[in-house]
Amino acid sequence: MKKLIVFILAIIVLASFKREGGYSIGDKARDFKLKNIDDKIFSLADKKDAKGFIVVFTCNHCPYAVKYEDRIVALNNKYAKLGYPVVAINPNDATAYPDDNFENMKKRAKAKSFTFPYLVDETQDIAKSYGASKTPHVFVLKKVNADLIVEYIGAIDDNTDDASSVKVKYVEDAVDALLSGQAVAVTTTKAIGCGVKWKQ
Repeated sequence: MKKLIVFILAIIVLASFKREGGYSIGDKARDFKLKNIDDKIFSLADKKDAKGFIVVFTCNHCPYAVKYEDRIVALNNKYAKLGYPVVAINPNDATAYPDDNFENMKKRAKAKSFTFPYLVDETQDIAKSYGASKTPHVFVLKKVNADLIVEYIGAIDDNTDDASSVKVKYVEDAVDALLSGQAVAVTTTKAIGCGVKWKQ
């Protein structure tokens, strides 16, 4: 009887880890309604012509996120017109990290000429649902009828420090494959960045 109880508890614990661990490749991602830097509420459903999305959890203050800002802008410039726009989400606790508050998000977006939505995840619910753990952390989603299917999770490329020395462009390779009707070759990589600043 004791062994049975331990076994059942183990299953419950493993199930809870799966729930809290976010999405895996092939999962259906949830849409959301989050405030954009234009003070309007944004939803993925608003982009009716999109074939999918490059969802990037990022922020203002993390040095890794800062190093990738120009590359995120470049991704949107390249792929938005092809049906895969960037949607950036800041999940950090702005009370503990004021650099990441909404007003500073607006300033950062203006300074860097962001051409994509930059949303605030005030409750951190979306970051938890997706399983975002770093800034930046990317989720490439493909529209299949009414669903958003997770096709890639991880890093933008293989060189945080030097964009000119990048050898593998994970996000670009994933989106290029999807646009060609092919399977994504590398579906998961380790996101490199600062840990998401969770509320206590």
